[in-house]
Amino acid sequence: MTMIERNLQAVRARIATACQASGRNVQDVALLAVSKTFGADAVRAAHAAGQRAFGENYIQEAVEKMALLADLPLQWHCIGPIQSNKTRWVATHFAWAHTVDRLKTAERLSAQRPPELPPLQVCIQVNVDGGANKSGVASGDALALARAVAALPRLRLRGLMAIPEPAPDFEAARAVHMRAKTLFDQMNAAGLGLDTLSLGMSADLEAAIAAGSTMVRVGSAIFGGRPPKPSF
Repeated sequence: MTMIERNLQAVRARIATACQASGRNVQDVALLAVSKTFGADAVRAAHAAGQRAFGENYIQEAVEKMALLADLPLQWHCIGPIQSNKTRWVATHFAWAHTVDRLKTAERLSAQRPPELPPLQVCIQVNVDGGANKSGVASGDALALARAVAALPRLRLRGLMAIPEPAPDFEAARAVHMRAKTLFDQMNAAGLGLDTLSLGMSADLEAAIAAGSTMVRVGSAIFGGRPPKPSF
């Protein structure tokens, strides 16, 4: 058994335990393996261990990696910042985009999504804790943005994503994740029909699941310590 396979088993066990503790069905929480800065061989090893969905932060790196892995049936999620000069790459190569926080970005993704591909699955990134250095739309502006994104062609609005500041303990982490869950519920009450709440990473996935996350984004707990960030 490879290190990545052992790590994946451990992460899946953590997810199952967190779901049991929260009275949730483990089938309702998806695992997104964050493979940023790791090579194609690491993704192949994770695929061999049953993982199919992968998250990437650095778009150019991701597209190069996709070319090396084109023989595998993988689902790619963009979970990093989307600059205007990279929207075409995201629209062309990814199945999901988690980090839409401006209407301009969504409009470019909509216009550039190839018509032969299924709609791009989109999450609105929300700055739930008001961190000054965090990306994401302010909670008070999220509903208006979500309604505008939902109206665009070639996109399908799926839900919300958040990356709050690290919290000192489980209860504090759960509380901040609950802000995203509350906003998610408010949007559904407004008729948006969202089904995805992308919350939680290696350090806080249990708290995120307790708050209602439906997708946890786990990197270091699967792949190990990060190599140096690429220069692009």
